[in-house]
Amino acid sequence: MESYGRFAGVYDVFMDNVNYREWADYIIETLAQDGIRDGLVLELGCGTGTVTEMLADAGYDMIGIDNSEEMLAEAMEKRAESGHDILYLLQDMQDFELYGTVRAVISVCDSMNYLTDEEDLEYLFALVNNYLDPGGLFIFDMNTIHKYRDVIGDTTIAEDREDGSFIWENSYDRENALNVYELALFLPREDGLYEKCEEEHVQKAYSIEAIKAMIVKAGMELVAVCDAYTHNPGDENCERLTFVAREHGKSAQNGYHGRIPEKPETHRAD
Repeated sequence: MESYGRFAGVYDVFMDNVNYREWADYIIETLAQDGIRDGLVLELGCGTGTVTEMLADAGYDMIGIDNSEEMLAEAMEKRAESGHDILYLLQDMQDFELYGTVRAVISVCDSMNYLTDEEDLEYLFALVNNYLDPGGLFIFDMNTIHKYRDVIGDTTIAEDREDGSFIWENSYDRENALNVYELALFLPREDGLYEKCEEEHVQKAYSIEAIKAMIVKAGMELVAVCDAYTHNPGDENCERLTFVAREHGKSAQNGYHGRIPEKPETHRAD
């Protein structure tokens, strides 16, 4: 799974159009409606910790996991400013490990789409189920096939800011449902020149039915599928979907028989 490098330092600058406050409010409201008003909450793919901080503000004991040292460095700067007691872990969310269970797991900003192999995503859902308290919630969002294919696929986005500029080229492989982001950053240096940095990120589009099936196999029950962070029903015509799932038992009733499953072959050490 790709991780953010130099882009981490300007990530918040270029993502200032995202309404994280609205996303966090939706998550907090959804958790509270299920009786989860405090306790341990894990964020997978926490990035620079923006939403992590908002949930900590709301009284949750937050754990943030990300596979980018650079993104976590930004998150820890925010933690130093806020004084929140947030635990950040440098881990790949495909293989994350905790010392105990949590009341809820969240993941925002299409982090789940970075798992481009269905077995890997299925395995992650099973891990989430195993680390959730009985009846705990899993709230995550995903970009849709429609968004990749019809909205951003094969387009180029460019922005010029005081803190830097970027060119973001998208290409969508319809056959494999893969969207490739070619990112070129131009960051100012002290000598007045610009340094070019390049990154490539790949995301996969999944159908709603495929995600529903993985949730059930992992031992969870589907609570809701919403249009982004609203309470409107979501469907394949939405650009972003928010899924809410609940831990539904760690027994032989689910596809993993109440245990953390064996890792897919791609994860095993040589």
